[in-house]
Amino acid sequence: MKLLIFLHLIFLLFEQSFAENISTKTEILKKSKNCLNDPQKQICKDLILEMEKTQILEFEQDRFKCQSSLLGLQTQLIEAYFFDKRSKNRDGKIFSYVIKNC
Repeated sequence: MKLLIFLHLIFLLFEQSFAENISTKTEILKKSKNCLNDPQKQICKDLILEMEKTQILEFEQDRFKCQSSLLGLQTQLIEAYFFDKRSKNRDGKIFSYVIKNC
């Protein structure tokens, strides 16, 4: 909890610069599908960090369902990137949750 508060304060300081650089949720979904199919790219690593910023912004707007959905997608990306789990083991439900909740 303290870590979340600390991260929240840091991102509040730089909110303007982050808001300009964050992709739309549609772009995040497209990039995520590509990364789940081929996770060993620098783009995927950058996307994981970008999604973290997006989660913070959703938290600040009290959009917890969207934040949780993004966290689920981010978890799948981390698993694919670090543990080399391809998307063939995924059922794609997380994309529908992101679309519905965000």
